[in-house]
Amino acid sequence: MQAIDMARRLAQLGETGEALRAYALVLGSEAAPAETLEAAAYTLQNGGEYKLAYTAFVSLYNAGHFRADILPIMLEAFYQPNEKPLKSRYERNVRLLQKYPYLFRKDFLPFDKLPLVFFPYDDNGGYVPYVTDEDRFLGYVNPDDPVVGRNFFRDLEKPVLARNVTSRYELRYLNDNVRPSEWAGRENHIYLHYEDWGEFCSWLQIWNLKPLLESKKFVFLIGDEISRYPLDFQAEFGVDYTQYPIKPFGIREVNKLIWHTQLWAHNGGDLFNEVFDSHPNLLYDASVMFDDVLTGIAGIRAALARSRSASDAQSFLARWNAPELVSELYNLRDRTDKDILVAMYLRGNLQNPALDRASRIVPALFFQPHFSTVKSDLVPDGKGNAALVSSQMDALHKSSLLEGFRYIKTFTPIRRPTSSHGGTMRFMWNTVWEARAPGEAHKLVNDALAERILSRNDLRDPDDRLFHDAVLVRFEDGKTNPAATFAALAAFVDLPYTESMTYGSINGNRDPHGMGEAYQNGFGLWSLDARYDEFENDAERYIIEYFLRTFYQTFGYNFWCYDGAEVDEARLDQLLGGCTTIDHYIRESWKKVLSETVLADKPPEAREAAAADGAEQMVRNADDARRRIARALLAAPRFINRSGKPLSPIPLLRPCEELMEREWYH
Repeated sequence: MQAIDMARRLAQLGETGEALRAYALVLGSEAAPAETLEAAAYTLQNGGEYKLAYTAFVSLYNAGHFRADILPIMLEAFYQPNEKPLKSRYERNVRLLQKYPYLFRKDFLPFDKLPLVFFPYDDNGGYVPYVTDEDRFLGYVNPDDPVVGRNFFRDLEKPVLARNVTSRYELRYLNDNVRPSEWAGRENHIYLHYEDWGEFCSWLQIWNLKPLLESKKFVFLIGDEISRYPLDFQAEFGVDYTQYPIKPFGIREVNKLIWHTQLWAHNGGDLFNEVFDSHPNLLYDASVMFDDVLTGIAGIRAALARSRSASDAQSFLARWNAPELVSELYNLRDRTDKDILVAMYLRGNLQNPALDRASRIVPALFFQPHFSTVKSDLVPDGKGNAALVSSQMDALHKSSLLEGFRYIKTFTPIRRPTSSHGGTMRFMWNTVWEARAPGEAHKLVNDALAERILSRNDLRDPDDRLFHDAVLVRFEDGKTNPAATFAALAAFVDLPYTESMTYGSINGNRDPHGMGEAYQNGFGLWSLDARYDEFENDAERYIIEYFLRTFYQTFGYNFWCYDGAEVDEARLDQLLGGCTTIDHYIRESWKKVLSETVLADKPPEAREAAAADGAEQMVRNADDARRRIARALLAAPRFINRSGKPLSPIPLLRPCEELMEREWYH
């Protein structure tokens, strides 16, 4: 029996719940238009998932089916219950704009003549606009979607000019990140150009302009008025902004975070830090240990709590050598950890000659909270799904540091996983033998292989705001096509692609590693396809490539060892038995640490034997855990968040085609 027949029969029998489920199957299939209309109507009338019906009605209408029936349903069910607030908002915005000095056209359309009708879609503020002249519905829009989707600040030589901005979020972003002309010491308004007056009027139904117009930063230009850009405010309004001194950046002015995240260890993140170093529009610091940041914030918070006056605070924080900044921080009401973090970065950039203190925009805070490693645990739900739980990510979310920023742009470098793994192994092994500071813990080689195949930080949690406006960036693209890659990355994070991004540096030093010409501005290809044969073998590479094969295919990496074959438990056991290289380094690191710590008092021969036995046990423990993880992943679970929602790939940044210097990397 087909789904439509089953649905009809269940509806006849009064089995509404079962009928709704059957009709949902119809709506999810390529059913005939009449059957789709029947399913949508039943779903809407009987309390089913209204979005299924809504989407079906819109699709049918745009395809030219049953228009005389569908539009009245859409109006009655979705538009008319919400018409009053739309009209009220429109009229309120019109009243504000009638008095606004920097909108030069005032012939607002009557509400019932607006060319766009906004049909509310969901509780998240989303709409599906209907174009009256074209008699069709447009795609879903959410004007509050927290995404900055264009490079507003590409060129700061002139005041910011943006065309046809309809996102409320982007309008707030512009208002919050472009400095007032009085603070910038020059004409610095935000010019918004709208090509069509009717469409501009239509968007007034869903905007709230009052908080945006109070500062009088915006200049609205309609159609041919673009020829007036930029206005001569001294000639037209008698205002000379050059008479104002440039105001230092304030702590709460800084509200945009550029979060450089860590996918795995040794993904080439240092390359990205070196390219962003000395950017004139950043409060910059290179990779910082997250625990150290929290410790620093706690110390400053404690110092401020002990202070009874700004003078006390300046005394407690005398090492800052920034009395005005300390006073500002002390006097903030409802001071947050985010305020302290911004103050720390402002203090750290006080002497930074690269920072443009006369910029048109507020600098963003560039933050890479670093962990020694990023670990995830797999939590199956018994239904073919598995949640990934990371204590490091939990710590980030619990801290409230990042959530305090109103605007977050996130980018994550990625690298060929086997190269990243080999680099990690080499680094861990080298640190085992490094001299330790007094009280510093001994270093060990851990099971980086298990951690790597388990990690899925390339996937986005739909409930995680920190990754909502995010991209992945291939390390290899940054090396092979630096101009194309970093121009695109600058556009994504909404910064100018400046001369400082055409080379790598540390604190402005353009040869930070003493390599001379071999450094090649940081874009040398010596590490591009490093195999690290001393630190990983082909069985380990095969395991990585097999379990991360979707990652490889999605992001354009070819396989070195995986041959495309299916892997069953017998084959998996064979591969796991070949993990001799990582086991060797785990064993040797434990032997060294055990000999120097708990076994240090034993005679040399006894110490050596006991250390070997203890290290062998640690290898067995690692092998057992690795096998457990690998078998769980062999079942190919669907990855979900703690609420059961599926994770999805974070999009890959595409380098600018016109700036490509070499072929696309594979």
